[in-house]
Amino acid sequence: MGALSRAEAQERAPQPVTIDLAEVGVRALNAELHAPTATSYEVLHPHGAHSIAAGVHDEIDVGVRGHAGYFCAGMNQRGRVVVDGSAGNGVAENMMSGSVRVRGDASQAAGATGRGGLLVVEGRASMRCGISMKGIDIVVGGDIGAMGAFMAQAGRLVVCGDAGDALGDSIYEARLYVRGRTGTLGADCVEKPVRDEHLAELRELLTAAGLDHDPAEFRRFGSARGLYHFTGDHGSY
Repeated sequence: MGALSRAEAQERAPQPVTIDLAEVGVRALNAELHAPTATSYEVLHPHGAHSIAAGVHDEIDVGVRGHAGYFCAGMNQRGRVVVDGSAGNGVAENMMSGSVRVRGDASQAAGATGRGGLLVVEGRASMRCGISMKGIDIVVGGDIGAMGAFMAQAGRLVVCGDAGDALGDSIYEARLYVRGRTGTLGADCVEKPVRDEHLAELRELLTAAGLDHDPAEFRRFGSARGLYHFTGDHGSY
């Protein structure tokens, strides 16, 4: 028997299980996602509910058809979550692996403390995007607010628009790329040269996010390593 055509493969693929949040609550939704009986889910009428698809730890697809509230896809591990709208505070907070995509905008602290995986915000992100990131990759199609990557320890943050004030404040070893303008830089954050290896990783991240910007248009920022060791000059007594 010959290989299936793309159309035939799509027809034979299991259809997503639909869960309507107008009929069941988030607790019931997440209970199903934590012990999934299917590989693909469609969540209807989210209406900004909080903690949608939090704690997913299996390789499943979750499509949220509308706006999500706080902590959507928090602690995600291996799941592939797509929000067809905007997301509230803390989307993909403490994500471990997998991917989360927000088709609209994201509120504060997107990707906070994330340890792995890829978060894509196709629109804009508010303040503290990537705060205390610990290995996550974040790609934002538009602007981010103030204090992006505050205390970021590891991972990559790519901003295709502008970045607000205090970018990278108290940063450790995360790498930041900004295509547009930046406000004031945070404590110990400096602009750094863009070398070939940085262009290569930028190209990889942009491709994963579905964006076609030229990596050469971005500037790189990182730690000056001046705050690694506390001295009396760093505090007041």
